[in-house]
Amino acid sequence: MKLQRMNRRALTLGALAVSGALALTACGSDDNGGSSNSSSSSTANASSIDCGDAKKGEQLLSDGSSAQKNAIAAWVKNFTQACGVQINYKAGGSGAGVTAFTQGQIPWAGSDSALKPEEVTASKSVCSGGQGIDLPMVGGPIALGYNVPGVDNLVLDAPTLAKIFDSKITNWNDAAIKKLNPSATLPNLKIQAFHRSDESGTTDNFTKYLIATSPDNWKYSGGKAWQAKGGQSAPQSSGVAQQVKATSGAIGYFELSYVTDGMKAVSINTGAAAAVAPSTDSATKDIAAAQVVGTGSDLTLKLDYNTKAEGAYPITLVTYEIVCDKGNKAATLPATKAFLTYIASEEGQKILSTIDYAPIPDTIITKVRSTIASIS
Repeated sequence: MKLQRMNRRALTLGALAVSGALALTACGSDDNGGSSNSSSSSTANASSIDCGDAKKGEQLLSDGSSAQKNAIAAWVKNFTQACGVQINYKAGGSGAGVTAFTQGQIPWAGSDSALKPEEVTASKSVCSGGQGIDLPMVGGPIALGYNVPGVDNLVLDAPTLAKIFDSKITNWNDAAIKKLNPSATLPNLKIQAFHRSDESGTTDNFTKYLIATSPDNWKYSGGKAWQAKGGQSAPQSSGVAQQVKATSGAIGYFELSYVTDGMKAVSINTGAAAAVAPSTDSATKDIAAAQVVGTGSDLTLKLDYNTKAEGAYPITLVTYEIVCDKGNKAATLPATKAFLTYIASEEGQKILSTIDYAPIPDTIITKVRSTIASIS
C-alpha cells in the first residue's frame, strides 16, 4: 500500500539559502525526526513574513508535542531566516511542554491535548490577569506503522487494534486479523506492540479513539500516560517509529510524517465502503467536522472518532499551541506573537500539507488568527 500524500504546493518557493544558525534541538532520543522532505519542500519567501516587534538576535525557548516537531522545524527555519529570532523547540512531549508552561519556564508550549481544568488554574499564576488558552495549529493522522514481512496492505479495525495494544491478540495470523485481510499471507509471528513511554498527547488521542469506538475492548480511562499492560515502549514519536522499523512483527502509533524509509501504515476499517489510509487528505476530512468546544479565547476542538464518512480517517489529532491570553511576559511577547501569527497565516498553514500534516480548516484557523492578534 502506498500512502496518499498530498502535494499541494500553493507557496512560491524561494531560492534562499538556510544558514546554520538555527537552534532546533530535541529532547532525549527525539532528535531523529521523521519526514526528510521538510527541509526541501517548505522554504518560504522570507520577505513575506511579518516579524512584528520581534528583535533580530532574540532567542525563544519552547517545549512540547513531538507530534508537531517536523512542522515546527519547517516553520522555525523560515521564521529565523526572515526575522533573525532563534527558536529552540525541545519536542520533549506534550506533558513536558504543559508543565514547563504552567511553571513559567517557557512563553508557549505545544500539546496534542487541550489544557485540563487544573492546568488552566495553574496557568493563572504565570499569566498575569489571564490564563492559558489552546490554539489549534497543526492537524494530522495518527498512523499505525507496522513491520510485518510479506504484508503490504494491512487493514485493521478499532476492536482488533484495542485487543492488539491490550495484549489480547498476540500473533499476526490471529483469526480476527485474517478476517479483515482475507487475501493477505499473514505470518505465524508474534506481535510486538510499541507505545509511548513518556506522557504524550499522541497517546491521549489514540486511546480516545479506542475508548470512543471500542469501549467493550478498551477499559482504560485514557490520558497522556499509557495505561494498558504489556507491550513495549519507547520515548517520543521518533523513538516508537525507530523501534517499529527495527523490529520484525512490530506495530506502533505515531504521526504520518514518521512513516518513512519504506515503512507501511495500517488502513482503518471504519464501516465505510472502503478502508481508509492515513493521509493529509483523509485527516482533513475528519478535522473539518470538529466542533469548537472551548469558551472565551480558548479554541479547544472536539473530534469525531466515530466517523463513518467516506474517505475520512478517524484517528486524528490536533496539536495546540498554548499561550497566555493576557499577562504574557514583556520580554518574550513580541517574538512569541510574531511566530504564532506566522504559523497561523495562510502561508504558514500551506506548508503543512507538503510535509504530511493537515492544515487547520479555514473556519477554525480564522478564529485562531483573530485570537493571536488579541493576546497581550
